[in-house]
Amino acid sequence: MLISYLVSKGEQSVASIRRERSRSKEISMAGKKVVLKNYVSGFPKLSDFEVVETDDAVRSAPPEGSEAVVVKNLYLSCDPYMRHLMSRNREPLRIESYVLGEAIKGFGVSKVVASGHPDYQIGDYVWGLTGWESYSLIDKPQALFKINHTADVPLSYYTGLLGMPGLTAYAGFYEKCSPKKGENVYVSSAAGAVGQLVGQFAKLMGCYVVGSAGSDEKVELLKSKFGFDEAFNYKKESDLNLALKRYFPQGIDIYFDNVGGATLDAVLLNMRNHGRIAACGMISQYNLEKPDGVHNLATIIGRRVEIKGFVVFDHYNLYPQFVETITQYVKEGKIEYVEDVAEGFENGPSALLELFEGRNVGKKLLVVDKE
Repeated sequence: MLISYLVSKGEQSVASIRRERSRSKEISMAGKKVVLKNYVSGFPKLSDFEVVETDDAVRSAPPEGSEAVVVKNLYLSCDPYMRHLMSRNREPLRIESYVLGEAIKGFGVSKVVASGHPDYQIGDYVWGLTGWESYSLIDKPQALFKINHTADVPLSYYTGLLGMPGLTAYAGFYEKCSPKKGENVYVSSAAGAVGQLVGQFAKLMGCYVVGSAGSDEKVELLKSKFGFDEAFNYKKESDLNLALKRYFPQGIDIYFDNVGGATLDAVLLNMRNHGRIAACGMISQYNLEKPDGVHNLATIIGRRVEIKGFVVFDHYNLYPQFVETITQYVKEGKIEYVEDVAEGFENGPSALLELFEGRNVGKKLLVVDKE
């Protein structure tokens, strides 16, 4: 059958035939999407979002010559950085804001339903930036990561453990912190998608690890499931400086910072000489009109402390070794992972709000289609 098809097409290449077969003449985009109604000042509210029906949205498959793909979204990731996109032209990050009335964007796991790109076929599973909508047209699929391990781990893990948060933890800890066996490691927001992994990576290296979180439930999780040596509820500490001295009488070698603000200020007083700080996120500051000041920066001089900010996009080259390493860890039972799951687009806005209110336990994600 393929031979007769080639004969009828004459000089048309096998590659172009495959691309044509990977297209659908028309893809129904009916479904739902989550849109931002107003740019946010302070803490986001449910009224800032709207879930919209898209019954009348029908798009053709990518046109001939286009490398775009159409994906059906399955799992959507709730991540702290999304707060920046809810405000217009917010300093100091200078990143592009969400467009009012359009589907908000974030990382997700999707299934290819139409393709103009030779590397993506119908039925392929991918993760990467997509829309909070039933179907998305991805103009630049080169930025997507094809999923090859669906038999080994749940697909949802590619929103976290094997996706952007996991790679963030991996690159931030190993590349920015230069850890050594026996060092003292402190992780803030330690029960979140990134923090829970950083702590476990540190334990695998033979480090002493302490994490902080915002509830007793999370503290217990850090010690009983993720294997942290110690953990504490920062909301119960009247003096963070004294709390850190209690858990790190000899000082901190590595601080993985997910919160910034008062916690970072207290950490600076407790860093050891030649300590390293990986500045991953500052969620305590995202909803403030005027960010808190950091007053103890002078300590980085005398103690020769290195503070390195980073973004995961600069470390995509590490993904092949990362996914191979972490998949093996999962198979061997060396890594534990906890998800906090919401279902349905109608629960998308509240899922995001839980993240900024500290009510998530583990990786927050939204299931919109389980296939």
